[in-house]
Formats: sequence, structure tokens, C-alpha cells
Amino acid sequence: MAIKKVESRKELKQFISFPWKIYRDDPNWVPPLVIDIKEKLNRQKNPFFEHAEMELFLVYRGEEICGRIAAILDRRHNEFHQEKVVFFGLYESINDEDVARELLTAVSDWGKARGMDTLRGPMNLSMNDECAFLLEGFDSPPVIMMPYNPPYYNELMVKCGLVKAKDLYAFLMTRDHKEKEKVRLIVERARRELPVTLRTVNMKDIVEEARKIAFIYNEAWKRNWGFVPWTENEMIHMAKKLKQFADPDLVIFAEDKDRAVGFAFGLPNYNEILKKLNGRLTPWGLLYFLLNRKKIKGIRAVVFGVLKEYRMTGLSYLLYDQLEKNALRNGYEWCETSWQLEDNDAVNHFTESLGGRIYKKYRIYEKKI
Repeated sequence: MAIKKVESRKELKQFISFPWKIYRDDPNWVPPLVIDIKEKLNRQKNPFFEHAEMELFLVYRGEEICGRIAAILDRRHNEFHQEKVVFFGLYESINDEDVARELLTAVSDWGKARGMDTLRGPMNLSMNDECAFLLEGFDSPPVIMMPYNPPYYNELMVKCGLVKAKDLYAFLMTRDHKEKEKVRLIVERARRELPVTLRTVNMKDIVEEARKIAFIYNEAWKRNWGFVPWTENEMIHMAKKLKQFADPDLVIFAEDKDRAVGFAFGLPNYNEILKKLNGRLTPWGLLYFLLNRKKIKGIRAVVFGVLKEYRMTGLSYLLYDQLEKNALRNGYEWCETSWQLEDNDAVNHFTESLGGRIYKKYRIYEKKI
């Protein structure tokens, strides 16, 4: 067995294409768009690398590739949390403990050489991207920007000495979900008493709109485990993505005297379409995408944010009520809210009160190195 850094274009292509070997017989896997993966890994195009570095590895048995992994050092995370963490991500491997150990050791050694003392992951590439391994809920495909993996990945992590760092939850709400009566009363009171107006995103001024989202997000989430604030360039990068893929009716602002004080951000579940494209956006694939994007039935409630002074006022309920009304009007039939930290009781109780139920769990692992 041999471990090798990805250095050539050929090796990068092999790194990107390796998951097709792992998931070729899995009906629930959604192949990522190759063009998106290339952009994510491009150190010139992805603003994440303004505060992070990365090394990609492939492990071979003879001439055969048996696994891949990324070693990630996010200086912004370590400075914000006062930690010395090297993250692993983009993990894929055959069901072989020796292969897993070789991959994780490569990342640990790379991190130790840079003064790190903890291995944690998976992060693809950070907690603002896909992260964690699917732990429960293998009976359905993932929604947009959520991970998927074989169950044995979790077993391999344990065998290699990693332990749970944190679990994440995904909640499901269908069109006929039952919210608690008190929620209706909270929404009615908030609509009557709060000095706010609700509006959908202005796509013609998307950079400024994204700046508002980033500000509220950074303020509202800064005490959460694993949180790393968005930079200005990451915000602009996010705005460009938002302009391409957002349904404007699913991005809602709450304003008090023209000042944004909260937002709800939902995204159509494009995985319903991407599953058919097999990672390639050919002319025919693009045509299929354009013809079918209006047929998407699910959404992912990606993130909510409310400034501190508007917490416990009912504003979160008011935002979700409007998001749900807009989604149902546009023909969506179900919603996943994800991901939510296992110990974020306030947010989890909020989602449960709306009628959500936990239907998938994810796990982030770590160990000292």
C-alpha cells in the first residue's frame, strides 16, 4: 500500500472521479457536478483558500486507487476557536481498515508537521460547506449540499480510534405536517406587534443582499460550535451562487425601518435533478436541468438568522411561516431543515414545534494526534 500526494492533472482527475467507484451500485447517491468540485478545489477561485491550505492524497494498493482524502488547515477557524485542528475531508474509501488508517495518518502527519494537535472531520471543506458523515437515514437520497456515504465509513472511523465530536440533525416536514397550536398564536402575535416588514430577496442587488445575510449570520451564529465567520470575498462568492440557483421566494428578509434584522434562506432541492446528470452538465444535461427545475418537490431550509435583540420575539416563527407559505404557493411539497447541532436545544425545539421530526443524523469525528 502506498500513499501519494495529488500533484498532476491526471491525479486530480482520479481524485475527483473516485467516488463513482464507491457508489456505482448505490441508488441513493447523488453524483456531484464535476465542474463544481473543480471550482471548490481551485485555490485561485475559491476564497476559502485565502485563509486555508489543503493537500490532497490518494492511497494505492498496487496500481489500484483504494481511497482519497483532503488535509485542510483553516487558519480562520483555529484563530476564532483558539484550537490547533487539522481537518480531514472529501473522504472516500473501500471498506478496508488499513486503507482508512493510511489516509487518516497522512492527514495527521501533515497536520502535526504544521503544529496541529487534533484531527477532526469530515469537512468538505468547512462547516460552511458539506460536513460530517451520515450516521442514520440511509434509506433516502441526500438533499442539496448535504453529505452521503456508505454506513461502513462510521465503523472505519471508530476502528481508527476516532470518537464523536458532535452530531448534527436533519428534520423533515411534509406538506401536511402538524404544527403546535401555540405556534399559530406566536405567529399571529408577532405579525401584529413586531415593527418589522417581510420581503423577498432583491436579485438585482444580490451582492448587497448577500452582505446583509452574512452580517446577520455572523452575528447570530458566532457562539455556535464550529462556527467560522464568512469573509467579504466568501460572501461575494456566495452571492454569485445565490444568483444562479436561488428561488427568490425562498430567501426572505425581516426589516425594521429598512434595517435587515433577520432572514430565512431556503434552497430548492436540486439533487432531484442532479441525480440524473451523473456529474456532467452537457448541453443535453443543461436542457434537462432547465426543463425540470420547476418540477422540484422539496426544499432545504439552509439557515435562519435573527439579530440578538429580536430573539424570543416570535420573529423566527414569522420568518418560517412566510417561507412555508411561499414554498407551498410555488408547488413545493416538503422541507428539510438542516443541519442543526444536537445540543442546540432552542433551535431543535423550534423545529419540533413547527412539526418537524428528526429523520437523519450525521456525525463529526475527532482524535488527538
